Amino acid sequence: MFQARLIGIVGFFVIADALEMMLLSILAPTIRCLWHLDSVEEAFITTVVFVGMMIGSSFWGWIADSLGRFPTVIVSAAWIFYFGLLSAFSPHYYWIISLRCLVGFGIGGSPQSTTLLSEFLPAKSRAICILSLAIFWAIGSTFTVAVAMAVMPTLGWRWLLAILSLPLLIFLIMSKWLPESVRFYLAAGDREKAIQVLKQCSRINKKELPPGELKDANTNKPRGRIVDLFLGGQWKTTILLWIIWFNLAFSYYGIVLTTTELYQSYSETGKCGEKSKAGIADCGCSLLTMRDYIDMMWTTLAEFPGIIVTMLIIDYLGRKKTAAIEFLATVIFYVLLMFCSGRGFMTFCIFGVRGFISGAFQTFFVYTPEVYPTINRALGLGCCSAISRIGAMLTPFVAQVLLKVSAKLALGMYAFLSAISIIATLLLPIETGGRAMVET
Repeated sequence: MFQARLIGIVGFFVIADALEMMLLSILAPTIRCLWHLDSVEEAFITTVVFVGMMIGSSFWGWIADSLGRFPTVIVSAAWIFYFGLLSAFSPHYYWIISLRCLVGFGIGGSPQSTTLLSEFLPAKSRAICILSLAIFWAIGSTFTVAVAMAVMPTLGWRWLLAILSLPLLIFLIMSKWLPESVRFYLAAGDREKAIQVLKQCSRINKKELPPGELKDANTNKPRGRIVDLFLGGQWKTTILLWIIWFNLAFSYYGIVLTTTELYQSYSETGKCGEKSKAGIADCGCSLLTMRDYIDMMWTTLAEFPGIIVTMLIIDYLGRKKTAAIEFLATVIFYVLLMFCSGRGFMTFCIFGVRGFISGAFQTFFVYTPEVYPTINRALGLGCCSAISRIGAMLTPFVAQVLLKVSAKLALGMYAFLSAISIIATLLLPIETGGRAMVET
């Protein structure tokens, strides 16, 4: 019962996080039309969010390992709410990019909610519980499109920003039931507070605490140092995870961006990735239509099969094999997409890529907190998240620039990097499935 309540609270934060991320695909093209921006200025609205996330991820990870998971999650959520709501009142372009960058900085702290949750879960059900957060993410993304369909035609983008910031306010109210991590308290040497949290957990679950005595976990050892990620044999794991997380974000956000480009080119020429002589730039600026929103809805729903497949196999095959299979499937669908023979087959391939790369992403949201010890778990996840934002910042140049020159070359690059991820995954020295979390 305690863990179920915790999943619900953290899941609501994930929904709020998804709202802000899915908003990017709606906000930028709308503001471009209304404020008469060029394509570079439009792209920058999205890029600055990832810049903020990259900076924020490591910062919030350090804060979480130094001051605690609970204050990190609360402050980052309040930060996102404040600057997200303030974005609705942006008077001009430079205000919107500044405020969205600050929103991105706050979103960089959202993975720490996963760290907090993972430290309360037993090994046998940890993967399923963390993967359930992906369901909340998909719900949040779908909800964003649904709200946009209702709000954008009548009230406009400012009201959309304001409405989508409200779930964060609800989460902040719910956070009074959010505990601090027992593992963090023990790592910090605060045994009494750890016992209080365990008593609260046992009271809610209506079970007695097991006999024994809690012991402090290396209270004198420094916490939250990046150098620790490369000491004690962790250097190989850290480097491989950085490669994998870079490729995850590069491919995930890549398929999100290429979907629109591929459909648009197909509508003009009847062929995948080929542009008409007139080119997209000559078509003028138009606001998103109801059909655009419906297509976005279908694309978002494609993540559910990937999540379900991951849930079914991750404990049976282990984290590494599950991720390797999902990367392999991603490569296959990217290659098939290079030689698509019709709109229906193209849609099938896009859904395949979106589903399997989403599943791989969630697998590493399970693996990464498991593989690092408590003293630098949050920092390890935060640094991986920061590296992934570099991939997210670079992928528009492939999905929206290189794709217009050669669709096969762009899709081939995504397939190649996904293949690299297969090798990196199999080279990871530790399989964390069924393994208890370590403290140091």
